[in-house]
Amino acid sequence: MARATPPAHPPEELPRILLWRWRRNPLRRRTDLAQAWIAVGLFLAVLAATPVAMFLLGDTAYRHHKETARRQAATRYDTPAVLVHDVPRHPEPGSYEAKKTLYPATVRFTDPTGTSRTAKTDVAPALTAGSTVRVWVNADGKITDPPLTTEQVRNRAMGWALLAAMAVPVLGAAVHGYAHRRLERHHLAQWDAAWADIAPRWTTSR
Repeated sequence: MARATPPAHPPEELPRILLWRWRRNPLRRRTDLAQAWIAVGLFLAVLAATPVAMFLLGDTAYRHHKETARRQAATRYDTPAVLVHDVPRHPEPGSYEAKKTLYPATVRFTDPTGTSRTAKTDVAPALTAGSTVRVWVNADGKITDPPLTTEQVRNRAMGWALLAAMAVPVLGAAVHGYAHRRLERHHLAQWDAAWADIAPRWTTSR
């Protein structure tokens, strides 16, 4: 005789599973409801704090890099320099890599005080000795990078703003995890206390 197949249990609705802490039931503890409110509070806090943090950090970074660019523009000088020796040719002249590749070369230039100096800098391939290139020199007469451009300042500020946009949710998740662990420890302590009270009643002497 074939065994009867028991009727399938209707699947429980997903929202009821996700929102079980909000529904009244005999097994719900006060800490369960507290954990639910903590999650909601942190979610709203993250939503409110993220744009504020992005603006504050992005604006601070923009002002900082804008001032750095201004200071660099006031203390760095664009000056001609002459190649001391030939620069190697790129293995694939005319290619995209050749246009982006730079080679270190020794150049001679005059610093802001009028002193002739030699130093190394990166230049395009295939240049011959005696060719003139442009270099940036600081107040100490050393070759340095050009001042930050407006686009670079903007990009760096946007980078810090994006960092803030990622950091705030991570911080919120960390706070939620910490609160969850504290509540779980509280639950375990309650269970231990309840078991210490009930266990002797189940123990029989022999």
